[in-house]
Amino acid sequence: MRRYRAFALAPGRRPLYPQDAECSCRGCSFDDVRHARDVLEEVLRHLPVRAREELRRRVACLDTAYLRRTLPDPFADQRRWGSGRWWRRRLAGGREGP
Repeated sequence: MRRYRAFALAPGRRPLYPQDAECSCRGCSFDDVRHARDVLEEVLRHLPVRAREELRRRVACLDTAYLRRTLPDPFADQRRWGSGRWWRRRLAGGREGP
């Protein structure tokens, strides 16, 4: 949650571009904010109803900020990974942060 919040609410107004993690180890995988969002989605699936709804409200606010600060990938349908997760269908590979 902390990683996703830091990315979505980064200072500034310029678009942000998620980056792939440089290392595939567990700790470094969170360098990719999209992985952090994947994990949040998985957590939401396993929480009891009350906790899930509370977390979903918080994540929804961050999702709105993420959508506002990232750009759609016009070629997402042509990518071989073809993710159905909307947060992975945004342009990536630029520099994260302000």
